Amino acid sequence: MIEHQLLLILALFFAMALLYLLSQRINISYPIFLVIGGLGISFIPGIPSIVVDPDMIFLIFLPPLLFEAAWYTSWNNFWRWKRSILLMGFGMVFVTSLAIAYFSVNIIPGFTLALGFLLGGIISPPDAVAATSVLKGLVMPRRGIATLEGESLVNDAASLTVFRFAVAAVITGQFVIQEAAVEFMVLAVMGVFVGLVIGHLLYFILRYWARSSSITTPITLIAPYIMYIVAEELEWSGVLAVVSGGLFLSFRSKDYLNYHTRMQTKEVWETVGFLLNGFVFILIGLELPVIMQGLGDYSKEEAIQYALLISAIVIVIRIVMVYLMDYLPRWLSPTIRKRERSPGLKLPFIIGWAGMRGVVSLASALAIPLMANGEPFPQRNLILFITFVVILVTLVFQGLTLPVFLRLLNVKEIDDVIPIEDQVESIRLRLAKQAIVHLDTHYGQEMATHETIARVREQFVRSIQATELALNEDLKKEELVSVRRLQKKIALEILELRRTELHRIAEEKRYDDEVIRDLEHNLDLEEARLNRQ
Repeated sequence: MIEHQLLLILALFFAMALLYLLSQRINISYPIFLVIGGLGISFIPGIPSIVVDPDMIFLIFLPPLLFEAAWYTSWNNFWRWKRSILLMGFGMVFVTSLAIAYFSVNIIPGFTLALGFLLGGIISPPDAVAATSVLKGLVMPRRGIATLEGESLVNDAASLTVFRFAVAAVITGQFVIQEAAVEFMVLAVMGVFVGLVIGHLLYFILRYWARSSSITTPITLIAPYIMYIVAEELEWSGVLAVVSGGLFLSFRSKDYLNYHTRMQTKEVWETVGFLLNGFVFILIGLELPVIMQGLGDYSKEEAIQYALLISAIVIVIRIVMVYLMDYLPRWLSPTIRKRERSPGLKLPFIIGWAGMRGVVSLASALAIPLMANGEPFPQRNLILFITFVVILVTLVFQGLTLPVFLRLLNVKEIDDVIPIEDQVESIRLRLAKQAIVHLDTHYGQEMATHETIARVREQFVRSIQATELALNEDLKKEELVSVRRLQKKIALEILELRRTELHRIAEEKRYDDEVIRDLEHNLDLEEARLNRQ
């Protein structure tokens, strides 16, 4: 039995990899393609049904995905747009949950308010992975990207808190708003406390004891699980523990990561994140037919109608709320009007339309208990079905049309931000000047004596002259970019020739394999540096 389940999981991972490659070929965002591919796979005759244990969903998927999101969050962008991020992260979740609760009670027979809040908490948080995947390669204002990524980090915690209270209300039949508010504050504060305590402990271990990448990377992999499990065992918020601990370890990562551990950790986490996200997206398509078979008293037509209506409400609420949260503070505060530029009408629409649902919504839905008070959890399959359809509609419909809207509206950068190219050249200029100061201070005599050392300084001087001209003259800037591209092309060609010659030398078997591997690793590092320029 275990062998069959393992084989099925490995086959799904293989199918996921093939679908990802195909999505790259036809230029469609991979989350969209994986959902459609999973749906197609589910209709293949003989494909076994996949049964997911609800108790394992949060534990397996959420901690690493939340930790990864926290790790790559830009503190500068988060702090700059904190008002919009916090308003959307918390306000959007609670308003959406409230609206869906009352709307679903009025259109779905037998639906209670607690079930409505449960459904609202599940489908309220957008998925940043889906949005950034769709926006990859497109021109998007910095404020929009920062808001989407920061909002995703906050609304995951808010929506999962709503989910937790709603499940408790369904099971116990009791919900007192004052008690819930107090409990929420305790859960949140103590969850953050646990995350920071464990984060500090791991920080000291990573900085003073774990000096090897073979230790550092595994510790970062188990860190989110430790934070989550400890907080949940203490009956506090495991989600906020992971988010706070991940933010702390990311902020202090420069203290304990060198270039090698940083490269390895980055690659490992990219792989883990892709596998977990991809598996969940393909699972969405695979589970939909299974859920449809268990709708019970509701016909497929009724369930589809409910799901499509709720999908439309979710989309409309988000767009309206984005405009309100952008403009209401400006109307109420003259200080905000003076300090911040107006977002305009185009950018809020794009941010609203980018509210695609994904991993957290699916994990929450699948984590609904099978039983409540010894009986089947009420309306569980209908909630699952509606969640799956909302994810499908927002991912496929909004995901495919988002690039179209972005091109048609031609959204421009509205804030005073330095273009990425100018930032790169400016940083290169400062680094080169610092290098020259160091050479003049410490190696003046050596440069006067040895021509080879003097050429190092000459290279930095030429780089500074070219960069300063480029920063002052647009024509020179274009010329510099062209020259850098040619330089990169030549360097990559020479590197490939060196790699081919190294392979030829290895075939001669005159040198130790360890020496060959070390030299090839140096070429890999050099190629990585060139490809990041």
